[in-house]
Amino acid sequence: MRRKRVTFFDVIVHIIGAMLLLMVLYPLVLVLSCSISDPQLVATGQVLLFPKGITFVGYTQILKNKDILVGYGNTFFYTIVGTAVNLAVTVPTGYALTKKTLPGRKFFMGFFLFIMYFSGGLIPTFLLVKGLGLYNTRLVLLILGAFSTYNCMICRTFFDAMPKELEEAAIIDGCSVTGTFTKVVLPLSKALLGVMILYFAVGHWNAYFEALVYIKDDSMQPLQVFLRRILILARQQASNEEAAEYAASLANLEAQMRYAVIVVSSLPLLLIYPFLQKYFDKGVMIGSVKG
Repeated sequence: MRRKRVTFFDVIVHIIGAMLLLMVLYPLVLVLSCSISDPQLVATGQVLLFPKGITFVGYTQILKNKDILVGYGNTFFYTIVGTAVNLAVTVPTGYALTKKTLPGRKFFMGFFLFIMYFSGGLIPTFLLVKGLGLYNTRLVLLILGAFSTYNCMICRTFFDAMPKELEEAAIIDGCSVTGTFTKVVLPLSKALLGVMILYFAVGHWNAYFEALVYIKDDSMQPLQVFLRRILILARQQASNEEAAEYAASLANLEAQMRYAVIVVSSLPLLLIYPFLQKYFDKGVMIGSVKG
């Protein structure tokens, strides 16, 4: 077999790719190393890549809090159910907006674009939530933000680029609009659905501000709120100690806990991402090229 000729361009591309890989990989390895290294070595900048003086005291301080398991359970619930609600609201809306026969299509397009840039603000939203009886309920985190205008526009662009002949053939065969969407369009939209699931799931997993504002019951708080609370308490304890040496050790421990929090909160998404990567690779350029 003939050997492939390696050109100067190939060398440059591989060098740039290797540099980009290092730029992405180095922070991940550094955070993991700092989370299991001696806090004193981390504070003095002696941990540059690999862990030194391995200790799991940061994870111990975090995981010994009984609220962590409650937060994990709530976050998984909000992520799974919330993502399902987002898909059920956003994806069909994007498909409907591709239909020129939709009554008020231009009005809805203009309205969605308007609310994409302008909102009522925090206080009117809080009053609306209180008025609807959603305050301090799980529903508030599922309903608020259920519809994403930006993602809806992505769905609309994707569906608009699909061959219309497929839908016409389905209609001739007796499919309704709903049947055409569920049996023809959705099976051909795995790349789009993979991207939407990733976007919505990451948003729900990292969300904490809405829970701080609209939920006061600890039994319904997500993981991010508990992690934030642990860090604040550790920082306050470190700053309130009178003995300088002991306060410094607590400050170093608090710094290590920050790295451990990053790992604890990001690990599930890092484990799930490889399974969605193939869909993300196909769908990330959705809407950028037509024709």
